[in-house]
Formats: sequence, C-alpha cells, structure tokens
Amino acid sequence: MYGYLPNERFPVPAVDISKIPPRFYRQVVDNPTGERAGTIVVDTNRYYLYLVLSDNKAMRYGVGLGRAGFGWSGKGVIQWKQKWPTWTPPAEMIERQPELAKYSAANGGMSPGLDNALGARALYIFQDGQDTLYRLHGTMEEWSIGKAVSSGCVRLLNHDVINLYDRVTNGSPIIVR
Repeated sequence: MYGYLPNERFPVPAVDISKIPPRFYRQVVDNPTGERAGTIVVDTNRYYLYLVLSDNKAMRYGVGLGRAGFGWSGKGVIQWKQKWPTWTPPAEMIERQPELAKYSAANGGMSPGLDNALGARALYIFQDGQDTLYRLHGTMEEWSIGKAVSSGCVRLLNHDVINLYDRVTNGSPIIVR
C-alpha cells in the first residue's frame, strides 16, 4: 500500500511507515460521518479524512492539518484537481515567510516534483464559487501525519492523495469539522 511508485511522473519512494502510527494508515471503516456517499469529511480533532463510500462505509486516511490559527473549517466543494501541481504560496504566506517569494505567482510558482509543497496531487477547495486557497494535497513528510504543522491545508501521504484523487470527482462536497 505504501511501497515504491515507479510509474508516477516523478517516482514516489516507499513510505517509512515506522514514522506513522498505524491508526493513520489508509483503511476502509464503518462510516462515522452520517454523510452521503461521495462526500469528503475532515475530522480535525482526530486527524482523519473520510471519503464516504456506499454501504455505510468510508475510506479513512490519516492527515496533517494547519497549526493553531491557520486552519479552515466549513462546507465547500472540490472544484478542481491537479496531478503534480505547481505550488504558488498566497501573498499572506509570503509576508510571513519572505524566503518563499521566489515561488510567488509573479515568479511562476514552485515546479512540480517530490520537493513541491503540494506533492503528487492537489484537490482545490472552493466555497460559494470562490477559491478558499486551502487544498487537500500530498506530502513527503510522513512524520507530519497526525499533527498540526501546516499553514492550513490538509496534507496526506503522497500515496494516499493519489488514492483519493482517483476516487473523487470535481464538484464533490467537502466538510471540514
């Protein structure tokens, strides 16, 4: 499940699962959300993302979340998905971390690849037709799963975001609680 992925545009190394508590491994569980099939639910208290399946089941993924003051919650939709995206940090992030200016929109962003902040895939969250600037995205930092360390986005292991990407369609509802 978390082995080497040689057929990706940028081959993805195997995950060192010793750095992740087993409860955060991808698995099918009984649906605890009460939401309909096709809905994504992020449980920020437990660091889980659920994709609701049929038959009262859900695919559960471990996630890393935004640190205090950087999280987003609410209802939206996955408006757009991208394989191996370019990352462009928002202006507010560049103000906090000026060293990121080299990845600004004016400079073309950070090229796709294993070191890219969005990882192997990104799913873009919109609310009322507007980009929230929050994403579901991949990471190579397996140690961050189950922790509040990001600037607000929901990060999954690259292996898990690839799995999620293939299961989700544009327009899928998302609830971040």
